[in-house]
Amino acid sequence: MENKKPDNVVFSEKNGYNASVLPYSTNVGAPAIRIDDVVSWKSRNISNVNKEFENKFKELKNQYENLMKEFEFNELVYNAKFSFEPVIGEIYHLYTGDDGVNFLSLISPQEWNKEHIGTFKLNSDKKWIQINEKAKNYY
Repeated sequence: MENKKPDNVVFSEKNGYNASVLPYSTNVGAPAIRIDDVVSWKSRNISNVNKEFENKFKELKNQYENLMKEFEFNELVYNAKFSFEPVIGEIYHLYTGDDGVNFLSLISPQEWNKEHIGTFKLNSDKKWIQINEKAKNYY
């Protein structure tokens, strides 16, 4: 007859009774060893990370669009005809002349009857900043 040990006794031929040195509990009353549900953790966090990436992408896209608008306005104004040196902080108006060439002027649209493209201000970085919303529709 085999020397059979009960199930709740930890015995090994090599180590003998080794329950006290095992890294897990072997007592019948010990809590059950369960594998964590990492699938739901992963799916929750993947969703959160994807939302964060999407928000960052939208933010970068918005910054890019604003930068392109600034570039287009600056290109439009710098390519216009003017025979004076613009002063930083002053407001200037961009018009289309009778010959179809854009020109920059100090005269406001209320003071004469020319096709007004937009109103701009030169900042200290020598960038033209749009003052009115009309120039948006010019492109």
